[in-house]
Amino acid sequence: MYAVIATGGQQYRVEKGGVLRIEKLSAEPGSTVEFNEVLMVADGDIVRLGKPLLVGGKVTATVEKHAKGDKVVIVKFRRRKHYMRQKTHRQHFTQVRVTEISAP
Repeated sequence: MYAVIATGGQQYRVEKGGVLRIEKLSAEPGSTVEFNEVLMVADGDIVRLGKPLLVGGKVTATVEKHAKGDKVVIVKFRRRKHYMRQKTHRQHFTQVRVTEISAP
């Protein structure tokens, strides 16, 4: 059984017991989080689609940790103009483990 959820402006395919890195949430590690924006739930050959959201669909997960992602280097460069700017960025994320998928 798997589901497609929307959170943080992105869509994710999740399964029970799966680990997911999403946009940072304001929840403490060890707490439970519910995702109500469920787009699709599939259980074998039975597929339930929402228009656009599935009414009554819910995915429950527990927060494992908050951390920063890998460093990304941003370079602005103009050849032969003596111009180069470098910056770096590390995006904050929340790691969650899916505990339950429920569909109507």
